[in-house]
Amino acid sequence: MPKNEQISTPHGWAQGRHSLQPHVKIPEGTYEEEHARQGFFGRASHLYHRHPPTGWLRIEGPLKPRAYEVVKMEGAEHAQGQVFLQNNDVQLGIAKFSQDMSVFVRNADFDEVRFIHEGSGILQTDYGDLEYRRGDYVVIPRGTTYRFATRKSNVQLVIESATEIGLPDRGMLGRHALFDPMVMRTPRLVDGESQSGINADHEFELRIKRQGQWTRIYYPWNPLNASGWKGDLSPLALNVEDIRPVVCPRYHLPPSVHTTFLARNFVICSFLPRPLEDEEGVMKVPFYHRNIDFDEVLFYHDGNFFSREGISAGSVTFHPQGIHHGPHPNAAQNAANKAKTEEIAVMVDTFHPLNPTPSAESVEFKDYYMSWRADQKR
Repeated sequence: MPKNEQISTPHGWAQGRHSLQPHVKIPEGTYEEEHARQGFFGRASHLYHRHPPTGWLRIEGPLKPRAYEVVKMEGAEHAQGQVFLQNNDVQLGIAKFSQDMSVFVRNADFDEVRFIHEGSGILQTDYGDLEYRRGDYVVIPRGTTYRFATRKSNVQLVIESATEIGLPDRGMLGRHALFDPMVMRTPRLVDGESQSGINADHEFELRIKRQGQWTRIYYPWNPLNASGWKGDLSPLALNVEDIRPVVCPRYHLPPSVHTTFLARNFVICSFLPRPLEDEEGVMKVPFYHRNIDFDEVLFYHDGNFFSREGISAGSVTFHPQGIHHGPHPNAAQNAANKAKTEEIAVMVDTFHPLNPTPSAESVEFKDYYMSWRADQKR
């Protein structure tokens, strides 16, 4: 069978008014949009519209940009949380709890990445105790036995992955770019056997999730009783303060440069405070795009989200494949005199479409898709 070759020229084609380089000196009176494949890695063209692509009068049908106030979801008041978006590769949820877990848990279905939106505590694991705090990513490999012991009330973004969580290839940037792997924290073994987690019957209960069902196992001793371990698989913690974003003062880089973790068919990115572009004519705000190969989810953690007005910390925006999104109407003006961003957000991009759950729909900002309407005067 002949190989399927991409249809392209060495440099592509061009028609009409366009900038010499994307995101730089956009022709006056136009709105740049990136139409790309494979996220921001594949073939791409940039279209220069006379009107903003998000300037619709109304949308009829299910394909809309959406936003959810996920921290207000009911049913999330426990360590396993409540799912709000899902597909076969990943589940996204929120967990809110203020008490120590009364049982031990082992997830046999998913690797877990938990972003600590609020609170602190100790993650007790087979490998020892891992202290965590606000702004941490906590990575729990599938099959790890664990228990959360809280210090302050927790609100966690829970990302469950059907495949192993890994780190991106840094390529030309080298292995120390974004963060040195040595800044990731691993658990520390405690001396002796802890009695924390024992129940009223003097038993230790372990619950294992497999194919969405729970099995309960009872022990006369703490299931976390390792006296040592060695290897390269372990729970990890990484704080956003230890991530150093890739930046360019002369060019607006694509979101993919902020990739923190990746798994099969989805990536996790961290948007963090960073210097903004400072050359005249260079775009400072995200460009319009239609996301044709990826659904995009953004969890807003902290700071001033200048590209998205009306979005508060603890909320989520969901931009599905195929429909435009980009900066809100006042974003460029808001960014004009700024020297740096002040936002912290977690982005999850998925190759396969995500499906909102009824829990998400109960906390949806129903009119979010109309929030671009202020720029309709052209």
